[in-house]
Amino acid sequence: MAKAAAKKQPEALTAGRRMRFLSYNIQTGTTTSRYSHFLTQSWRHVLPHSQRIENLGGIAHMINDFDIVGLQEVDAGSLRSGFINQTEYLATRAHFPFWFHQTNRKIGKIAQHSNGLLSKIKPSEIADHKLPGIVPGRGALFARFGHGSDSLIVVILHLALGQKARMRQLAYVAEVASDFKYVVVMGDMNCKPDSKEIQQLLKHSDLHEPMEDLYTWPSWRPHRSIDHILVSSSLHVEKTLVLNHTYSDHLPIAMEVILPDSIKLPA
Repeated sequence: MAKAAAKKQPEALTAGRRMRFLSYNIQTGTTTSRYSHFLTQSWRHVLPHSQRIENLGGIAHMINDFDIVGLQEVDAGSLRSGFINQTEYLATRAHFPFWFHQTNRKIGKIAQHSNGLLSKIKPSEIADHKLPGIVPGRGALFARFGHGSDSLIVVILHLALGQKARMRQLAYVAEVASDFKYVVVMGDMNCKPDSKEIQQLLKHSDLHEPMEDLYTWPSWRPHRSIDHILVSSSLHVEKTLVLNHTYSDHLPIAMEVILPDSIKLPA
């Protein structure tokens, strides 16, 4: 059930470095296969269960071929995850040498809601940004790859459920991202491509969405496009697709990008 878009690039661009990005809200490794599970299996969001580790193993196998992975709804090590930092666990199982997590909400020992970054390339800088909102607990993880004006900036985020909060959060992202030439923004944005908040972001930044209506939620019958990968116009996208892996209530979204030669990254 993969839906893809391929775009032919000028021949001169094909010599550039290809990078594969993936964004995935993993719901802390909890499978949901019908709406009723949000109620009948709600205990799985606060208590440990054996399926979680099994799902994390499947996710690790699935993400291994990507260069940079952005994760949402990962647990940083609490009761429900068996006190396992899920970002670290996936990095180890999928052989990513670099990993970082951003914990945005801590509910005692029960849950630690986080964003995660897995990378085959060493970032030159990591920044933890708290996003504005009426209710605290949302953040964006900014990673810089390379140095100077030709750096690649990758932003991983999970936006609020309310539209007003999302408007403020994406306005903040647009302001920060406008300082850079090469930017990839990815995550669970909880809104559709034609939403007021996404359109505001595109209007006030150089970002664009190469393909719309890539349905990622709910994973068992996807009809909503709420997970996105947005890129600067200076980056050339080869393809974008949704992967049919149902370890969560979301499906993962992937993108292959050709980087300009001016972006110098470690081998």
